[in-house]
Amino acid sequence: MTENSTPSKAALRRFTLMLSGEDALDGLDGRDGPSQGLPHERFLLGELIPLAPVLLLGQSNQIVDPAQVIACLQPVHFHATRDHLILMGQNQIDLTAEESAQLLKAALPFIEEDFQSSVLFENKHYWFIPAGPFASLVSYSVDQAHGRNIDWWMPRDTHEDGIAKRWRKLQNEIQMLWHIGSVNEERAQRGMPSINSVWISGIGKLNDVQTPDVLKNSQRLVGQHPILAGLARLLGISHRATMDEKNLAGTFAWLEQPQSIWPQLSTALLDKQLDQVAIIDFPKGKFRERIFTAKDLKKTSWAFWKKAEPLTWKEISQT
Repeated sequence: MTENSTPSKAALRRFTLMLSGEDALDGLDGRDGPSQGLPHERFLLGELIPLAPVLLLGQSNQIVDPAQVIACLQPVHFHATRDHLILMGQNQIDLTAEESAQLLKAALPFIEEDFQSSVLFENKHYWFIPAGPFASLVSYSVDQAHGRNIDWWMPRDTHEDGIAKRWRKLQNEIQMLWHIGSVNEERAQRGMPSINSVWISGIGKLNDVQTPDVLKNSQRLVGQHPILAGLARLLGISHRATMDEKNLAGTFAWLEQPQSIWPQLSTALLDKQLDQVAIIDFPKGKFRERIFTAKDLKKTSWAFWKKAEPLTWKEISQT
């Protein structure tokens, strides 16, 4: 196995598997706030992390102006603890498309007045709008902030003071509006968490996307996250939500259950369907790439009489 290897893409049949990264939060007390973006978000999109326009590309057929700054709004639930609020992930709140549409309809006059623009596109989990006066905010995705004290993850001012305060005013107005609305009354009757706030994130423009070479050199992107669908459309390459066992070479994959395909990738290396499997991960928030070939699949032992054992996914992921 070699690390950070850069062989010729023309000569080798390679499958690249990216694992999700977590924040390295050590030393946060000495900073004004956390770093913007999860490690894999920064890797895929660049340091400015223009998530909203890429998500819009991946979830609609709209033509997106590459110079327009776009924001993503999401209906969310803040869970109250004894002394702070925690943002719940959207997979925890079981929001329906009808509920999302009703919540947006109620909040739309407030949103369009403050953003000075109309919503570009909406679906169950995402509402997209030109960022307008909120373009300068530093924001954090729900994926990054969920499960954490929102005090650290609320939007922050950059070069223009008062914008974060303006956002919080709009956010509070929407919270009060939804608190008395029929959607949350019905959810309460079903024992579901209320949709008690709206989250802003992903502010940026397509011109700020900086995709890594491994994506540009790939033939297809595979994975369910809409970031991949948006990047595939931006780069003009194909995208699939699920694996295609017949077309592994030239694939870049980001999967919810990466361990499930390791046996298939191992077999492809042994059968010479693939020359290499590259695994990209982010230990302690730092980029790492490891290259595996067929000869790396067997663990050798000092006890030469013992049969070599196959390399397991657990050993790979915990190394």
